[in-house]
Amino acid sequence: MIKKYDVDIDLANETKKEMAKTLATDDKRVLNRVGAFASLYDINYNEYTEPVLVLKTEEPGSKQIVAFKYDKIENVCFDMINHLVNDCIVMGAKPLTVQDAIICGKMDKEIVSRIVKAIFEACKRQGCVLTGGETSEQPNVIGKNTYILTSSIVGIVEKQNIIDGAAIEEGDVIIGLESSGIHTNGYTLVRKIMEENPEIMNEYVEGKTFIETILEPHRCYYTALKTLFEKPKMIHGLAHITGGGICENLNRILPVHLDAKIDLNSYRVLEIFKVLKKYGNIANEEMLRTFNLGVGMALVTSKGCMTDVIKHIQSQDIACTVIGEIVKGNQKVICTGELRW
Repeated sequence: MIKKYDVDIDLANETKKEMAKTLATDDKRVLNRVGAFASLYDINYNEYTEPVLVLKTEEPGSKQIVAFKYDKIENVCFDMINHLVNDCIVMGAKPLTVQDAIICGKMDKEIVSRIVKAIFEACKRQGCVLTGGETSEQPNVIGKNTYILTSSIVGIVEKQNIIDGAAIEEGDVIIGLESSGIHTNGYTLVRKIMEENPEIMNEYVEGKTFIETILEPHRCYYTALKTLFEKPKMIHGLAHITGGGICENLNRILPVHLDAKIDLNSYRVLEIFKVLKKYGNIANEEMLRTFNLGVGMALVTSKGCMTDVIKHIQSQDIACTVIGEIVKGNQKVICTGELRW
């Protein structure tokens, strides 16, 4: 009778065997098999003179609550990895390996297998390897049908090619790369709007249901930007626009003597944000601070490189436009104009 209430070790072992099949790789840098106490990864990169590792940990926030409720598990796995990779590449890094953690109240083999397969595929699409992680069943700590996901990444960049905003100069332009939707921030507010306005579930946004729209995976910008990393002078700074919006993310890469002046008239606000604003009766300031509003990544470049950068990004099927410029100041983001709702 005790087994009924405790962790089912046999089920865990069976599930982990299935995971091992999914994680099998022919990447010669992975030196041991899944199931070892830790993963071994060879970082002997002869092409780097001064290699620097880039480290980051991420989780998909309360979006995972909505994703699991509506059986969009794979979507939120891509959310997590794409967000994670974006945070790594803003340093100019190449993503190498990912380790994940799946915490649950009661393990369901089918669900865990779906999670692992989706995380593996999301990593593969960005050219990195899921080398393992942790699956932990914690009854009486979290609910039976609750899953909490998190992951960590290791990337690599040549020291002289690090993109950290130090190269940003007065007169540089700021290019906004279009987001695929809400991405992974602001879902506490989204869930509140859904709870207080259940009729929002009947909305269609550009041909998709409301749920399909809000669970659209976070766009990853690595494949669109990686060739630009080979030309370090093309990019002076990159800011991933997450919680806090443009103002509380772009300022993180500004030199102390410069400001970013953003023209809100230049934004192409995505339809989903218009729907959320209407139902939630949300002030412009809160919308701007909570959501990306259609700009998922801000790229700072010189005026001389601007045309080439825009052409390249657009050739990768990502819409982009100039949204501002760098001016003298004290490390602040100044917004002018009005958002077009």
